[in-house]
Amino acid sequence: MAEPQASPTHTTHTPPHPRDPLGWCLALTGLFALLAGWRLATPSILYFDEVHYIPAAREILALLTEGQGAYRNREHPMLAKELIAIGMALFGDNPLGWRVVPWLSGVLAYFAALRALWHASQDRFATLAFGVLLATGFSLFIHARIAMLDIVMAASLAVAAWQFAVACARPEQGRIRLALTGVAIGAALGAKWNAIPLAMVPGITFFIARAFAGRRRLFLSRRGAPVPGVTLVEAFVWLGIVPLAVYALTFVPGYWLSAPLHPSPLAEQGFIGLHREMFELQSQLKTPHRYMSSWSQWVLNTRGIWYLYEAIDGAQRGVLLIGNPLTMLLGLPALLWCLIRGMWVRDWARLAAALGYAASLGLWLIAPKPVQFYYHYFVPSFFLLAALALTCSDLRRVPYGKWLAWGIPAGSVAIFAWFFPIIAGTPLVGPDSYLVWAWLEGWR
Repeated sequence: MAEPQASPTHTTHTPPHPRDPLGWCLALTGLFALLAGWRLATPSILYFDEVHYIPAAREILALLTEGQGAYRNREHPMLAKELIAIGMALFGDNPLGWRVVPWLSGVLAYFAALRALWHASQDRFATLAFGVLLATGFSLFIHARIAMLDIVMAASLAVAAWQFAVACARPEQGRIRLALTGVAIGAALGAKWNAIPLAMVPGITFFIARAFAGRRRLFLSRRGAPVPGVTLVEAFVWLGIVPLAVYALTFVPGYWLSAPLHPSPLAEQGFIGLHREMFELQSQLKTPHRYMSSWSQWVLNTRGIWYLYEAIDGAQRGVLLIGNPLTMLLGLPALLWCLIRGMWVRDWARLAAALGYAASLGLWLIAPKPVQFYYHYFVPSFFLLAALALTCSDLRRVPYGKWLAWGIPAGSVAIFAWFFPIIAGTPLVGPDSYLVWAWLEGWR
């Protein structure tokens, strides 16, 4: 007897594949670029740590233009200062020249962070919510407008996360994406040592995933997560050797940075000797500072830093570094939720957000640097906001949760708009204007 024919109305459906929100990511990045670039040259003076890094960049610029310059600010790696010097060479030794590279780095960090979350989670809502939360989280906006090293480091780490996520999601591109991950890690280390804990994460992740795959030839097998087709030995080259090589290359100009009264410590001591000196200089910062704080104050957002508060460019202006008061606190239970859900259902995106936060914050619990500041929470805040965005996506699936899922990003925008005058350096009414935003004693 003939088999019954399938009804034309009964067809096999494959699960819908979410569309890549690349267009939305580009649009949000454009809006962030315009917002962060608005009046970038204000204030017209060096402020906060620009007073350390711009003189060092000027010496590098002098090396490029005059063939001679002093090696300044030797306690930090060179890459970010080299890039700032290039910006000054292109746009002049002026506020725009000082800050154009940090601005571009902030825009790159923003776009790369969104792409990293998308490739890790394949969640359109979470990716776009993250875009809103990150743009209005205060810290990225502020650091995209000041010539500090942290923004170059953050941009490089974001690119590394993006490329590693693509390598895991698209194994056919695994080799080139892992190579780009290694280059980005090296650039992050070359900007600031704070990148060290996260620099190790891709390599450790690859090793653990391959070990749990249970391959008999652990080091030479091409099978198994996280990137099929790439052996553990090859991954060590891309994620271990390449970053160190890129990091070392960023110091090459330092061999020629020498002036009559400032001989090059790199040429005199060698690469290893310079790093001993760098470590000693980093460990010597023990004098109490009015803005010093501890990691617990960062987590609770109770201690800020006034990057600027003075009458300049014809008006009273201020730049207060704090986190968005709404999302910095809501992100804490979101981290816990992502950790629990990530472990329970093996959701790697949520688990990565929680563990990335722990790794980037954990450095400051053990670092031999007694004087610490809120800007060290800059990179952990990326993971915190990613966890909050993923949690917002989960909230859409519970009764009445959709209101929260949309309300949290909307609330973040509202808080950002309220604080905008005191984080963007816009003209204020007078010397006591800061009291409008200094809700906590630690913000004064």
